[in-house]
Amino acid sequence: MTAPLKTIETTGDIAATMQDIGRRAKAAARVLALASTAQKDRALAHMAAAIRADKSEILAANVNDLADARTAGLTPAALDRLTLDGARVEAMADGLDVVRGLTDPVGRVTESWTRPNGMTIERVKVPLGVVGVIYESRPNVTADAGALTLKAGNAVILRGGSDSHRSSRAIHAALAKGLREAKLPEAAISLVPTRDRAAVGMMLQGLDGQIDVIVPRGGKSLVARVQTEARVPVFAHLEGVCHVYVDKAASLDMAKTIVLNAKLRRTGVCGAAETLLVDRAGADTHLKPLIGMLLDAGCEVRGDAAVQKVDARVKPASEPDWSAEYLDKIITAGVVDGVDAAIEHIERYGTHHTDAIVTADQSTAEKFLNEVDSAIVLHNASTQFADGGEFGFGAEIGIATGKLHARGPVGVEQLTSFKYRVRGSGQIRP
Repeated sequence: MTAPLKTIETTGDIAATMQDIGRRAKAAARVLALASTAQKDRALAHMAAAIRADKSEILAANVNDLADARTAGLTPAALDRLTLDGARVEAMADGLDVVRGLTDPVGRVTESWTRPNGMTIERVKVPLGVVGVIYESRPNVTADAGALTLKAGNAVILRGGSDSHRSSRAIHAALAKGLREAKLPEAAISLVPTRDRAAVGMMLQGLDGQIDVIVPRGGKSLVARVQTEARVPVFAHLEGVCHVYVDKAASLDMAKTIVLNAKLRRTGVCGAAETLLVDRAGADTHLKPLIGMLLDAGCEVRGDAAVQKVDARVKPASEPDWSAEYLDKIITAGVVDGVDAAIEHIERYGTHHTDAIVTADQSTAEKFLNEVDSAIVLHNASTQFADGGEFGFGAEIGIATGKLHARGPVGVEQLTSFKYRVRGSGQIRP
């Protein structure tokens, strides 16, 4: 059984505790910036071993979180995001092993050149410093974020969702064991010990300069709060209103497989498709089978007039439906006049997250890939590949939908910055 919750709501002052967490994280970041690859990898290996060894404690904590979540009336999709089982715990440990095997970016020289005056200049990868990660529901983010930031030489302050508080604590305890085994400071991975939303506000203010960047991972309310209150740089992670466009030249069998997977493999992930667009020129052969397949699989379809005509079970789509992130067994479907109209629709209603085209026409595919302004654009593949692990990053902290610094899956490389090292031999500027 997990230990009783001891949170700072009852044991101390939240502001003082958060300031202490920030100071300790800042000191730990200086140690990690100079830590060797071998030392970081040793910590990751021990973390993975500790998660496997502590599986029963992690699952017991998750059972308690799930019981509270059901009492609170969380949706099935939210419960799915919260749920851990043996396979998911093992996947967390496997993810740490993959991160351990990644190339350490810190200290890598990406460019170098010599100036006419003889000075040499090189650009070298360095850690960001202290990363604040604010996330909801998914307890596995605790392990993913801890591993990725560590590999990139950063300290991290984690503030998980209230509904996953026990699960995150159990996972964090395993990560702390790995840090101790590698003789790295435990403050390298800190977990905020409170459910109080005031702690989120303090992180967004930067804890008096102790946090260098914030990574939010959650729904509209969290994103809105971050955009309003953040006083430090943010890796924007907007909701995933992801589209699949089925072109007239698409193989129907391929389209059915991709659409079914993109929508229903896991409805609660940010890469789940929320809108299906079908080319009017292919609607006679493609529309009815695709809509029928979704409905038969238990997915509610909200459609435009053309989609409603092919199946009486389709509900009419309202204007807000086109920009909705359902995270549930619901999809909006419409017919568009070719790839240009699909691109225009995605630009109007999408969130620049992940969008896919299904087509056998290479020129149409290239047009879509070039012109859709999203962090991830796919041809003949499911939107559910919007995942750092599937990109070979080991894991991810989130999918950044902004355009500055990081875009797409935020992995080890994206958690570094750079500095310039200049070597001279006595040069002065005239």
